[in-house]
Amino acid sequence: MGNVFARKGRPSRVTEQDRAVLQLKQQRDKLKQYQKKLTLQLEKERLLAKQLLKDGKKERAILLLKKKRYQDQLLDKTETQISNIERMVQDLEFAQIEVTVLEGLKVGNECLKKMHEVLSIEEVERIMEETQEAIQYQKQVDEILAGSLNQEDEEAVLAELEAITQDEDVSLPEVPAEPLPTLPKEEKEKKAAGVKQDGEMLAA
Repeated sequence: MGNVFARKGRPSRVTEQDRAVLQLKQQRDKLKQYQKKLTLQLEKERLLAKQLLKDGKKERAILLLKKKRYQDQLLDKTETQISNIERMVQDLEFAQIEVTVLEGLKVGNECLKKMHEVLSIEEVERIMEETQEAIQYQKQVDEILAGSLNQEDEEAVLAELEAITQDEDVSLPEVPAEPLPTLPKEEKEKKAAGVKQDGEMLAA
């Protein structure tokens, strides 16, 4: 029982425009049924008038054709009424769409006003200036770091980056296992003579 009363208390989503559209469509459907019925009746009367002429009953055939002519006019009026109703239905449905669009624009404008209240023009300009300053500062830092590293440092950084990407430790260069090459005897004697000469010059 509680659920029944709760349903009765809910506001209906059917608007007056919906009811008007429904009524117009019902009238249109009734007119179409009448139009169909009248068309069939006119066809029967035309065949009957043809038969009356064959039977020599010309006056009755003329009277029947007069009635048919009047019904033809009713049929034309019915067609006009159906067209008017359909046009009115389309106008109402389009008006409902326009109302929905206007309501959406109204809600959108209210949201924009609230956003404008939160962020004023001065606040937006301040944020943009701070953002631009941060970008310029980071650019300067990048330029300083880029200028302080030589080619060897750049290669070391890239090697370390590759090692981190591959989740591997950066390995130091291996010490060669082979002994270093020795200088020839003549070069050793030249270097020893040079060292001795430098010592004598210092002693003098």
